[in-house]
Amino acid sequence: MSLVEPISRAWRVDAGWPGPRAAGLGLALGLTLAIVAGFATSVTDWTPGALLALPLVMLGAVWIAGGAATALLGLALRPDPEPPVPAGWRPASRTALLVTLCKEDPAPLAAHLVALRAGLDRVGLDAGAHIFVLSDTSGAAAIAAEEAAFAPLIEAGTVTYRRRAENTGRKPGNIADWLAVHGDRFEHMMVLDADSRMSPDRIRRMIHRMDRTPALGLLQAGLALVPGRTRFGRHQRTGVRLLSRGFGRGFAAWTGDSGNYWGHNAIMRVAAFRSAAALPVLPGRAPFGGALLSHDFIEAAWIRRAGWAVALDPDMTGSAEDAPQTLAAFHARDRRWCQGNLQHLRLLAAPGLDPVSRLHLLMGVLSYLVAPVWLVLIALIALGLVPVAGALPLLVAALVLLIPKLCALVEGLCRSRSWARRAVILRAWVGELATSTLIAPLVMLRQAGAVLAVCLGRDCGWKTARRAGPTLPCGTVEAVAGAALVTLAVATSGSAALWLAPVALPLCCAPLIVPVLDRAA
Repeated sequence: MSLVEPISRAWRVDAGWPGPRAAGLGLALGLTLAIVAGFATSVTDWTPGALLALPLVMLGAVWIAGGAATALLGLALRPDPEPPVPAGWRPASRTALLVTLCKEDPAPLAAHLVALRAGLDRVGLDAGAHIFVLSDTSGAAAIAAEEAAFAPLIEAGTVTYRRRAENTGRKPGNIADWLAVHGDRFEHMMVLDADSRMSPDRIRRMIHRMDRTPALGLLQAGLALVPGRTRFGRHQRTGVRLLSRGFGRGFAAWTGDSGNYWGHNAIMRVAAFRSAAALPVLPGRAPFGGALLSHDFIEAAWIRRAGWAVALDPDMTGSAEDAPQTLAAFHARDRRWCQGNLQHLRLLAAPGLDPVSRLHLLMGVLSYLVAPVWLVLIALIALGLVPVAGALPLLVAALVLLIPKLCALVEGLCRSRSWARRAVILRAWVGELATSTLIAPLVMLRQAGAVLAVCLGRDCGWKTARRAGPTLPCGTVEAVAGAALVTLAVATSGSAALWLAPVALPLCCAPLIVPVLDRAA
């Protein structure tokens, strides 16, 4: 068998068949127009407030319609399965597994790497894969714990451990440092975070695909979540298990060879990554200037610009990561992602980028800008500045928001082989829908605050230490915002309070919701 096999239909969608991209664009456009038309036909008086609301509705509609169109594509498309790895296959190439860590608990990682090394040997990657632990940890106690945890692995030859004295360039600088010293010895590099978990079989499949597809520069694996330790953690895992499979298929279909990179659980061709290793440093000071916080999108765009394919393998089998276990931890990570994505505004016009790469950057920006957009819309309605009649706009927007969840339900029920299994899926789906409906206004408020903070010039840094001193009880800020919203709506128009209930009530109940979700599962 030739090493370079024809690329399966699943991965030719971009090169030979524009159907998924055209279908996705048509669906997104149609759903956007439906939301905007529903709003426009319900406005009873085109006041200045209504005129201001129209483009905001359109911007929000574009975002949720894009997600719905991707989910519908994922439900409709059934690409051919990836060819299996031939029995006894061993790669001619060498792959470096780069595990980056910075002050994470080293003990679980060390135990995982021992098992991973044994698994790699078992599947025939004993000579073809080598594990590097690339540390940016600082602090005497943390360094001592890390070195003690990895000492047996270093002695046994399980890993090569390297810790930088200076955290120059953060994670991208850590990897670039490895590239300069060791890159010439390997054809591929797989980037893993300390909380990444990939099975040896999945790694083998990804190496096999890289070897048989010379034009492929980066292959991102779909991501599941490891079991949650809190109710919030379990909620996130349930959401990913229900929604990500179909959504990933749709995303892979319309992005084709211009996919994206999520920072870990991905394999890259070393020759391709060299085109992205030198990341730009934006002029000026943080938060809009300085080093990039969200480097992964830019690395994918740069690799694509250099002529390499960037693809998503949406299968989540054997690929997982951990997730924030409390809402506070979730918001802290989101704040950093918000700043990183807003930095991308300055790179949207970078020369030579693939149009889909620009779209990835724009979507990342929009994913955070929609929060203040929705908040302004809610404020306009609460103030009675947008006179609308009937529930049509709300119903249309709710339906479009529900499409990804309905697609997940249909797929889950169709895939199940027993009524008992279908009952389990239905119960999980209802629970996920209820919980995400309660959390959504809380996330919207915090994301709007994050956007405002970035616009005011506040830099969150890479890993901000928790500030000492008194703090408000959890959920207080959200409850105050919800109460203000209800008071405003009742005082100005009365009927608007009913419209705003799905947003205002979860905000008012945040002091009850947050502790319940943060509780150990």
